[in-house]
Amino acid sequence: MNPNASSRLLLQTILASAMTLPVIMAYADDETDRLKRQLSEYEQRLDKLEQSDVATSADRNTTANVFNPAISVVLDGLYASYKNDPEDYALPGFALGGEAELAPEGLSLGHSELIMSSNIDDKFFGQITIALAEHDGELEVELEEAFFETLALDYGFIVRGGRFYSGIGYLNQQHEHAWDFLDAPLVYRGLFGRQYIDDGVRVSYVAPTELFLELGIEALAGNGYPAGGSHTGAGVWTVFTNIGGDVGVSHSWQAGLSYWAGDNIEREYGSHDHGGTAETPLFEGDSSISGLNAVYKWAPGGNYRDQNLKLQFEYFNRDEDGNLTLLNSGPPVEESTLDSQQDGWYAQARWQFAYNWAVSARYDRLDSDNTGSDVDVLDEAGLVTSGHTPERTSIAAEWLSSEYSRIRLQYNRDNSYQVPDNQVYLQYTFSLGAHKAHAY
Repeated sequence: MNPNASSRLLLQTILASAMTLPVIMAYADDETDRLKRQLSEYEQRLDKLEQSDVATSADRNTTANVFNPAISVVLDGLYASYKNDPEDYALPGFALGGEAELAPEGLSLGHSELIMSSNIDDKFFGQITIALAEHDGELEVELEEAFFETLALDYGFIVRGGRFYSGIGYLNQQHEHAWDFLDAPLVYRGLFGRQYIDDGVRVSYVAPTELFLELGIEALAGNGYPAGGSHTGAGVWTVFTNIGGDVGVSHSWQAGLSYWAGDNIEREYGSHDHGGTAETPLFEGDSSISGLNAVYKWAPGGNYRDQNLKLQFEYFNRDEDGNLTLLNSGPPVEESTLDSQQDGWYAQARWQFAYNWAVSARYDRLDSDNTGSDVDVLDEAGLVTSGHTPERTSIAAEWLSSEYSRIRLQYNRDNSYQVPDNQVYLQYTFSLGAHKAHAY
């Protein structure tokens, strides 16, 4: 190639590039300005969204605090049908007390509640629960809970004081409207008279670990069932521990151990009418209860609202040593020594297979070994089994219009009696007002 021609071509290329460079730079400047404008617009939108969220949060807080404390109501009612006479209900080997009786036959008010709660300040929370229920054909209003709880203690400690559900067991810490069945398991009926509530103080500790680990101790008055008697200090002590965690997104579990102990117990059971004289069994002595529980939950993708499965198991053992007296008997007054071993367990499953539907199944069983110096006294108190082991099978179906309403149909094949009983329940439960999340 001619050197002059090559030089001329190189010069033309350089001149063309020099003329194009201002165009490229101008385009780059335009793109930079455009990106800056878009970024500015996005920042303005984010500011507006944040202001909107703050305003919405303020509105919600204002709405939630229109009533201070927050007030909620649980409406509960049912229809009950039995094959046997519910007045003759018994658990052979267990002297019933507390609220262990069956629900009245026919239409009746269930266990309705009025709950008021609020943060007292930045350090304390308070709650009171008033229960309305029907017992022996009469409407009763009772103070179920009245407690405070700390909010700002260091190192994972929480203190609760007043009247509250004891931490023993798993189901015992839940309100009845959160149960998967209308009635309590047989072991709860036999040992706690349905559910154990007491006055006292609880100190619990949640460890800063990857797994959930809770330790707790309670000092309780022990004035009511299944304890009893007068105490200048704590009449009952309990200790409990719970551990749990997640397996992936869809699975979670929890297991627990608990122990309850009371000395110098004075516990009265239900009266037995013999020839117009109501004989009331009275136990005086020492009592202890050990328990273990396990719960597993599954929900696809962690979405419990649309579909979930829960498996639940509890076991309790009670050991008692003392004396048993039939009040209003005699003369002479009938009494006996008592060495008692009682235990029981239940296993249940609940499957919510659709947004509005759930089904449940439960099996529970009791065993006992009660001995004493006078078998007749033990028999009058209901502590002689005559070779019969109480057991029961239950199934239930629920229609859930929302998380605040439930219609439940339940059937029990109850072999607690010598003659099996067929029990049918139709129950409604509605929650109104503020309602905090249930425990695990």
